[in-house]
Amino acid sequence: MAEHRNGTDPDGRGGTGRRRRRSAVRVVALALAGAGLVGVTAPAAGALGTAEPGGVVTVTSTQDTARDAADRGPRKGVDTKALNAALRGIVDSGGTSAALARVGDHGRTLWKGASGVADRTTGAPASVDGRFRIGSVTKTFVSTVTLQLVAEGRLGLDDPVERLLPGAVPNGANITLRQLLSHTSGVFNYTEDQAFDIEAPGAVERWLESGRWTRWTPQQLVALANAHPAYFPPGQGFHYSNTNYVLVGQIIERATGRSWQQEVERRVIRPLGLTGTSMPDHGTTVPGPHAHGYYELPTGPVDVTELDPSMAGASGAGISTTADLNTFINALVGGRLLPRPQLAEMMTATPQSESRYGLGLERATTDCGVLWGHTGGIPGYNTVLYTSPDLRRQLAVSMNAQGISTPPATREAFEKLLAAGTCAD
Repeated sequence: MAEHRNGTDPDGRGGTGRRRRRSAVRVVALALAGAGLVGVTAPAAGALGTAEPGGVVTVTSTQDTARDAADRGPRKGVDTKALNAALRGIVDSGGTSAALARVGDHGRTLWKGASGVADRTTGAPASVDGRFRIGSVTKTFVSTVTLQLVAEGRLGLDDPVERLLPGAVPNGANITLRQLLSHTSGVFNYTEDQAFDIEAPGAVERWLESGRWTRWTPQQLVALANAHPAYFPPGQGFHYSNTNYVLVGQIIERATGRSWQQEVERRVIRPLGLTGTSMPDHGTTVPGPHAHGYYELPTGPVDVTELDPSMAGASGAGISTTADLNTFINALVGGRLLPRPQLAEMMTATPQSESRYGLGLERATTDCGVLWGHTGGIPGYNTVLYTSPDLRRQLAVSMNAQGISTPPATREAFEKLLAAGTCAD
């Protein structure tokens, strides 16, 4: 659940040339390791990397040459050595216990790799096809379903929230569905409430012991937000707020009679055959093979893999794989999930965000061109998902970050992975 403050760069893309790419990576790294629910539950930065991950750090990777041959012939421009080295560097930097990544071309795998350990106790290596929590990348799934409902005439982007969800938020008559999706509503971000404050004495320990098992309802999360004043009048600014998507999840349920999880399942997951993707309600485990998530405390690592994802809900509860994420973003930007008018709306970045956030999609400017996707974070797991508009490159990355800030070496390794994974000749 990546979080951005009002008046700040939501995804860090700006400037020109080399500076653009470094800016993008810097803020992505911050979003991954210290934002949203990660930021409200993680230990102090000083504890990060105090112990080495168990086992031998290796990289396993493959190129999908058989599929290439059956399709359009071998694809060029994938620097396997650079990708392997960058992925290994992410773990060697001490900032993560495991990292998974996959590079695609029109959704077809060019390279996939895994580095680090799935379990620090046994030293078992991370699986390249493992599942992980995707945090705020969930928002892109939820926005896709919402825009499908718009295309069907069941919702309107400029419908007021008061009509769609009566009594949900103050000033709902002047807040639109579009503003929720684009984070221009001004609605307070519930993860900035003191209930999620990690700076209070003993807050981290309390969360580890009992807080991560708390069963939140969407109404409770919205109530936390409603106890605070709005950041700005609707449409007059940009402030990344997880509350926006908790509200959107409720709107989906009211419009369809089914939960947002059920609608994502029937409209996106099943049609695309995303067998490793799920949208849990209160289920605490990550199903199937997966790398465990950890917090590095002064007393040693603590396994935080299991938690109640209702703390994130429609803003960040999803679970997926790198293969499924690349398939999803390729299908979305390729026009398979939305009619052209709704996809155009989704990929129109708002001026309030300095043209860096659309409707559930982030826009990144790099040396290799514009990328569209989303980043996400939830305790133990950080995710990056991007595609080029021409679909020649997709990059999905999962990193099991262990603290609230990203070490410089981790950022540098991720920058190399981003460049090697998204630049196509």
